Amino acid sequence: MKPNRLKDKLRAGEPAFGVSVMIPSPQIVEMIAAAGFDWVLLDCEHGTLTLESVELMAMAAEASGITAIARPITRSAEHILQVLDRGVMGVQVPHVNTAEEARAVIAAVKYHPSGRRGLAAGTRAANYDAHGTLADYVKAANDATLIAVQLEDQAAIDNIDALLQVEGIDVFFIGPSDLSQSMGHPGNPKAPAVAQAIDASLRKMAAAGRTPGMPAVADSVRGVLDQGVRYIYTHLPRLLAGSAKDYLAKAKGMD
Repeated sequence: MKPNRLKDKLRAGEPAFGVSVMIPSPQIVEMIAAAGFDWVLLDCEHGTLTLESVELMAMAAEASGITAIARPITRSAEHILQVLDRGVMGVQVPHVNTAEEARAVIAAVKYHPSGRRGLAAGTRAANYDAHGTLADYVKAANDATLIAVQLEDQAAIDNIDALLQVEGIDVFFIGPSDLSQSMGHPGNPKAPAVAQAIDASLRKMAAAGRTPGMPAVADSVRGVLDQGVRYIYTHLPRLLAGSAKDYLAKAKGMD
């Protein structure tokens, strides 16, 4: 099991910047790495990624020196296992609303004695059983694999005190879009009730010494950093759209 540079940065309290990718392309992963990002989120929940493309994109991330994290289709143990066995270094699990669900995620990610993840020697995650013993791999994987849970429903906010007491979660990620919808303000995370819920949750994470995560565009990065967020990503379409708009505005201004 290779070192998890993303997890190491978060343990040190340093910010780590990533890009969420929903389309299958190892080349895009390489471009993200070349641009200087720390990690990439392979989004199976909302994107068109297959297990094969997750594996190829994880290979591209490793070769390029950045960390690949996968968002499985659901929080089910089956979907979590499928992406982990492709060799990603962690998971960002959607719609985790209770402490019981958070503990179930840990059980799906970790091997015995911390969990009950299915163990197979021939997977890419286990280096195809070619280096060291399987027991060595289990120990390394339990330490290195990152677990982020997404708090993106009203129920998660209501249960946040109990969620923050669950040991073994590396990142508590607030999903503003789904949260805004859950709270009756779809697409408007700046609605007062939603913004207040997010701010209160981030304060509780900081007070509990836990690591918060959130998406952020360039103009909002400073704000989330000031709130203690260290696991940060933006979306590939937003990067492309922003750069394209800036380019065209400048190009057309030269007419």
